[in-house]
Amino acid sequence: MAIANFEEKLKKYAELVVKVGLNVQPGQKMIVRAMTNTAPLVREIAAVAYQLGSPLVTIVWVDEQVKKIRHQYAPRDSFAEYPAFLLDGIRKEIEEGAAFLQVAGLDPEALKGMDPEAVATSRSTFAKYRKAIGELQGQNAVQWTVVCPPTADWAKHVFPDKDKEEALEMLWEKIFTLCRVDQDDPVAVWQKHLADLAKRRKVLTDKAYTALHLRAPGTDLKVGLPAGHIWAGGGAKSAKNYDFVANIPTEEVFTLPHKDQTEGTVSSSKPLSYFGNMIENFSLTFSKGKVVKLSAERGEDVLRGMVETDDTAGFLGEVALLPHKSPISQSGVVFLNSLYDENASCHLALGSAYKFNLEGGPALSTEEFAKVGGNTSNIHVDFMFGTGELDVDGVKDDGTVEPVMRAGEWAFDV
Repeated sequence: MAIANFEEKLKKYAELVVKVGLNVQPGQKMIVRAMTNTAPLVREIAAVAYQLGSPLVTIVWVDEQVKKIRHQYAPRDSFAEYPAFLLDGIRKEIEEGAAFLQVAGLDPEALKGMDPEAVATSRSTFAKYRKAIGELQGQNAVQWTVVCPPTADWAKHVFPDKDKEEALEMLWEKIFTLCRVDQDDPVAVWQKHLADLAKRRKVLTDKAYTALHLRAPGTDLKVGLPAGHIWAGGGAKSAKNYDFVANIPTEEVFTLPHKDQTEGTVSSSKPLSYFGNMIENFSLTFSKGKVVKLSAERGEDVLRGMVETDDTAGFLGEVALLPHKSPISQSGVVFLNSLYDENASCHLALGSAYKFNLEGGPALSTEEFAKVGGNTSNIHVDFMFGTGELDVDGVKDDGTVEPVMRAGEWAFDV
């Protein structure tokens, strides 16, 4: 790697993940689900965790090429099969208090050209078996973090006019900058950034809006918000009151919509890579909270399959706001990766809501959560709609309307 001081920056990245993302405590185990093509970073992460006093770092490896091979050659009726013990093992470690890290190095089109029915079955099977882990994350049962370090195949999609080596170096440079790893003390810089996000989410929580009205070219959507909703973003706290950051990088504040109170149409502003397939230039129309119409210039069958994953996949589970001038947006790069693209643009998520976004939510059963407006599904898929032309209004309980965002930027100071 020709990047100056690459090894030093990689170590700083690993320290950021363990110290700020997970905030691993002495004596706390770690469970990591990682793509094999991210191994150099994962090894550095393990080293940092052990040095901080973790007694055991367990890696569950996933190989994207083997997944592709399966889709090429496995019997067509075999895609409902899944090694449940792998996710059951992760769930058990989380339940026993292990911090949970996901390290993804996805090729946005790894499964391009594969049998769409097999891909859809494989996708829904994974979602079903992973659901219990998602519920634990939704309760912030332990510290958990998602990171996506660059890989050669991904980089080539982001910078298609470069050869793989140059594309990979360019993507690493971007990621180091956007994760603030290029700073002298990334941990200190992140603490200030998280404090700024905390101020923003407090203002929005205190406003207690009953709905948000989103307007942009192709978008006119009213999203109801349940009573007692809480805006989160940046830092969070686990059940044991340990600070952590769920996504690195992160620029958003977010909450849960009322699952039955979304009306209107939203249009995407960035492509969405979903389970190895691209979905581009799509729109969704909602009535009584549910998607009732959809279209896409590319990947419409994949979008439809996603919305039909289960009975509640077509309802919203998240609404997230961030300024168009965020560092990721200003980079001018479309990353074809939701972790980065969602932090460049206001976004929504189809599927499950996080219970921690509702006052008293983590203590509610699935049925109780649904009664107060929370959605539960096998999926949680973010998609981007924000632009520099987006206006957002907050609707108060008495019907008055306040500006929240104008032309993609915050309309209030903190």
